[in-house]
Amino acid sequence: MNKDLVAIFEYMEREKGVARDIVIQAIETALQAAARKSLKDEAHISVQIHPKSGNIEVFCEKEIVEKVETPSLEISLQAAQELDPDCEVGQFIDVPVTPKNFGRIAAQTARQIISQKLRGAERDVIYEEYRHRVNEIVSGVVKRFAKGVNLVIDLGKVEALLPARNYPKTEKYKVGDKVYALLHEVQDLDNGGAEVILTRNHPEFARQLFLQEVPELEDGTVEVVAIVREGGYRTKLAVRSRDHKVDPVGACVGMRGSRVKNVIRELENEKIDIIPYKDDPVELLESSLAPIEIRKVGVNEEEKVIAIVVDDADYAAVIGRRGMNARLTGQLVGYELEVQRMSEYNKLLEIQRFQLAESEDPLLDEPLVLEGINKLVVQSLVQAGFDSKRKLLLASLEELSEIPGISLEMSYKILEDVSKLRSE
Repeated sequence: MNKDLVAIFEYMEREKGVARDIVIQAIETALQAAARKSLKDEAHISVQIHPKSGNIEVFCEKEIVEKVETPSLEISLQAAQELDPDCEVGQFIDVPVTPKNFGRIAAQTARQIISQKLRGAERDVIYEEYRHRVNEIVSGVVKRFAKGVNLVIDLGKVEALLPARNYPKTEKYKVGDKVYALLHEVQDLDNGGAEVILTRNHPEFARQLFLQEVPELEDGTVEVVAIVREGGYRTKLAVRSRDHKVDPVGACVGMRGSRVKNVIRELENEKIDIIPYKDDPVELLESSLAPIEIRKVGVNEEEKVIAIVVDDADYAAVIGRRGMNARLTGQLVGYELEVQRMSEYNKLLEIQRFQLAESEDPLLDEPLVLEGINKLVVQSLVQAGFDSKRKLLLASLEELSEIPGISLEMSYKILEDVSKLRSE
């Protein structure tokens, strides 16, 4: 048993980082409780374990008396002098004892308490070692799988958990693989222990990877103002520079893309968009979607919604797979993003124009006057037969763009303005 205890001491020190004196104290407490059950509850039991040999000594503190009335608490002077010849009546002495039932039952009780105490000691070590390292990148090795595809990662002193929800489904691992991950949190367990939780999905993981690769981020010259991420799909980060001589995007990309490529490689070829930060949400949105051109934009500050119209050919790229790109873009800007195809937008305008044209308001038949439209353009419309608002409301984009001097872009503007007309 002594050898077993020494082995436990060495294992806990080497593998778990728990100091030997903490382990010994836990075991002594456990054995003391077990010994007290074997003797009488009122007995004053103490247990000492030699840290190197593992030898166990159990003592019962007793008072030296002339006549023993309570054997569990008292000892005769004659018996006490066999242990210490100089002792006297009225003193207390530690008497070596071997409880009658200090066998299987005591060992089982001790084992349970030892386990509990060691979990507590290990928890304290975990907290002390890792609580200050939250949001740091750590490395470990896949030791085993737990409850399906949850990964148990060996960090050296402790085993950490990388839950399946915390790493992209596109990533596949096997036992022995090296893993880099973000130390997300240290959480308490129901059994009194603690567990280190890792993640590779969190946006902070991508940000920390950039901090490792970009010195300008580390020294504060360049700042990541906002970062959003869908693990395994795309990361978007908006950056700005505190030094006008330093290009924030260029610093993060690196020479020939060397810096960002290292991050992409660690994220298993995840797409990364690095965007110059703008204070204005619409400008930031335009930067985020570049080179795609936003044809129309509307901002609802109260509802925190930005509605945009893009060409049909760009719609799929703006939305992304399962709407992820639009959702990430909205999160980056801080608004909910609503995206509409140009063809749908024009169709709605056409319906609106037809509804207005059906109005019996006589003002729609008055000579054409359009605010904000060049007078020469208005003259061209009149000459082409569109001399009233009602006729313009019934016109098509193709008809207007065929008029000399009126471009397709101008035709869009005319029809959009007319669609918003309301008779006064």
